[in-house]
Amino acid sequence: MKLPLQITARNIELTEAIEGAVRDRARKLERFYDRIVSCRVVVDAPHRHQRKGVMYNACIDITVPGSEVVVKREPHEDLYVAIHEAFDAARRQLQEISRRQRGGGKPLLRPVGEVVAET
Repeated sequence: MKLPLQITARNIELTEAIEGAVRDRARKLERFYDRIVSCRVVVDAPHRHQRKGVMYNACIDITVPGSEVVVKREPHEDLYVAIHEAFDAARRQLQEISRRQRGGGKPLLRPVGEVVAET
């Protein structure tokens, strides 16, 4: 990354374990796609639900040359699962960007057999 990773926490305390989990996942993304310019992660606990308790969000904003990847997944009860799902979605989007930059689209379907006319 050309710019350092930015981690922001809203309505929760950012512990070393949470920060470490985010940094590990960001490093894996950087190894997967080395042209990342910047990455901003917001970890949020918006409000308490009466029946479900605390729900956590992890939002990721990644800038790459020519485009930007923004990931916001559904809230989850477990903070680490929310982080994991958000980074997995970011990886899938980076895969698609990488495929488009290489000039490849979806793989073409090749015919399996041949058509023979009856005589």
